[in-house]
Amino acid sequence: MVIRSGFRSMAVLTATAAIGLCCLAPTPDSSASAPLPVPVSGQQVSLRPGAPALPSELSALSFVVADARTGKVLAARDAHRKLPPASTLKTLFAVTALPHLRAQDRHTVSEQDLAGIGAGSSLVGVEPGHTYQVSDLWRGVFLSSGNDAVHVLATLNGGWEETATQMQAEARRLGALDTEVVSPDGYDTPGQVSSAFDLAVFGRAGLARPDFAEYCSTSSAQFPGGGGSYGIMNTNRLLSGSDGVARYPGIIGIKNGYTTQAGNTLIAAARQGERTLVVTVMNPQSGGGFAVYEEARALLDWGFGAWDHVDAVGSLEPVRPTKSAQHHAGVRTAHVAAVKPADGRGEDQTSWPLAGSVAGGLIVVTTVLVLVRRRTSRDRGGRSAH
Repeated sequence: MVIRSGFRSMAVLTATAAIGLCCLAPTPDSSASAPLPVPVSGQQVSLRPGAPALPSELSALSFVVADARTGKVLAARDAHRKLPPASTLKTLFAVTALPHLRAQDRHTVSEQDLAGIGAGSSLVGVEPGHTYQVSDLWRGVFLSSGNDAVHVLATLNGGWEETATQMQAEARRLGALDTEVVSPDGYDTPGQVSSAFDLAVFGRAGLARPDFAEYCSTSSAQFPGGGGSYGIMNTNRLLSGSDGVARYPGIIGIKNGYTTQAGNTLIAAARQGERTLVVTVMNPQSGGGFAVYEEARALLDWGFGAWDHVDAVGSLEPVRPTKSAQHHAGVRTAHVAAVKPADGRGEDQTSWPLAGSVAGGLIVVTTVLVLVRRRTSRDRGGRSAH
């Protein structure tokens, strides 16, 4: 007999969170005709008079603070720096696979389903020969960061490599250009990278789904096993309030991660009143293993305090070509180049807008020459006719 009392005790809380999050579907920023690109490197914030300063004790290699509803980026540091994402990549896995899998379906796990799990992986305890409901496996992903649960769900989604391909396509569809998917569970793999910007995009996209919102906001549940069930707790300490880390007021989730190469990574979302923030923090360089939570806490506090006192420095919305750009190839090229993320070669970002200016200038000069040429031809033609 499976005991579900622990999960039922959370049902009201998670359902309430899901209902509250249904209104978080990404909406265009009505104050601008096109999203603003977040600069490639450095720390960006645009403070108005009276705005609080960004926290000074931030050691993360990169971070992003954004409005979950509009996608406005309030502050960022090296937002497009490509880094190993660890288990925060499971956010993209969920955004990609959730629409294809029905929560109520059941699956009996085989040995093959669990093949290829990396050494030292975090596990929820999926057992071959046991039949699981898909919703149980998702709780194993979000709460215990179980790579075993990811492997089974990926099997149901078409296979490991197929799921990685789908995730890559979904990242590009969302405008996340820094992410390269190799291992859907976030396990350290050569070539696998993401960025604070992309992780914020994935977290925001996830919150637009009620099922995602419910899973990521669940702090504890019962997981089938051992002839009954056993309790699991969310390893996101800002949500569970464990290990001496205080639960953040209004916390929603979303996903934490750790590997030796990635260090500690976190996508956190919290709601206060009508305002919801998404914060990503990647690899703090000081403060120990729980510093990622305290730096996220500091950024959330700052974001809610600075909400009405900062101008956006970018947007999580994907950049789409404008109608005019579609008719002017040179202008379109300049627009795309201006938001091209860093590729690790240390390019000077100012060269991209400069290239756009030169391209635009060439278009103007060419247009003028063509018009002059046509006018001269008409004048000559007129004189010969008379």
